[in-house]
Amino acid sequence: MSAQKVQAGARDGWQRGGAQAVRRRIVERLVNVLCAIATVVVLFLLFSILWTLVTRGAAGLSLSTFLHSTAAPGSGGGLANAIVGSCEQTLLAALLGTPIGMLTGIYLSEFSHDGKIVSFVRFVSDMMLSVPSILVGLFVYLVVVEPAGHFSGIAGTLALAILFIPIVVRTTEDMLHLVPRAMREAAYALGAPGWRVIVSICLRAARGGIMTGILLALARISGETAPLLFTSLGNLNWSTNLNAPMASLPVTIYQYAGSAYDDWVQMAWTGALLITVAVLATNIFARWWLSRNGTASS
Repeated sequence: MSAQKVQAGARDGWQRGGAQAVRRRIVERLVNVLCAIATVVVLFLLFSILWTLVTRGAAGLSLSTFLHSTAAPGSGGGLANAIVGSCEQTLLAALLGTPIGMLTGIYLSEFSHDGKIVSFVRFVSDMMLSVPSILVGLFVYLVVVEPAGHFSGIAGTLALAILFIPIVVRTTEDMLHLVPRAMREAAYALGAPGWRVIVSICLRAARGGIMTGILLALARISGETAPLLFTSLGNLNWSTNLNAPMASLPVTIYQYAGSAYDDWVQMAWTGALLITVAVLATNIFARWWLSRNGTASS
């Protein structure tokens, strides 16, 4: 029986009268309505958050926001030290976590065989994806901050890197699994060594997905507050010294939002708007990169 006849028979059976067919059509329409309602609710919540941030945060945007450091209430401070501190810690965490995450993902995908060690590494990586960020901050506090005797940007960078690595591991492994086996076999048949096959064939084919994972991981850690409270703590003064307490936008927002001063609360809204715009731009850029370069499966 041809496929067209099978499809026509299924369609006729679906449209045939009777109580069962009527119940199917009712369930189908009900599910469609529920999906549409859920989509509208999600879009409403998203645009409500964006609208609230824009209307309340845009009032604090000015040149002094980007040029002046945080200051005492009523003295017209800005967020320059928090912006620079966030960029410094986030980018250093990405530089530290990207090679570690990619190499681990390559090992799990290309060199590992079914065994207890590989299963354990994959299990730990999956567990780290769901570990609350405040626990990571507490761990770094006990390992780095307490022995050193002071908070520091280094500790904040390590905490963010720990959150960054498992996302890159999972993305790299998944993207490499999508590379067709025929491409590897063709490269091996031409006499290419294993490392050359991975670098020139597998990573090249999966670069779009891996880059997207790195950007999404960067977007995630850029808004983390809890681990930085235990590690870099925050600093009201201008400081780029990684061996000293360092300001960051999430911590500054946390401290300002709960204050009793209107200008600090306004700065908290402005900082939240800046982080949201940065995360949104990173996600849009990641999807643009993915659509432009394609995935391994395409």
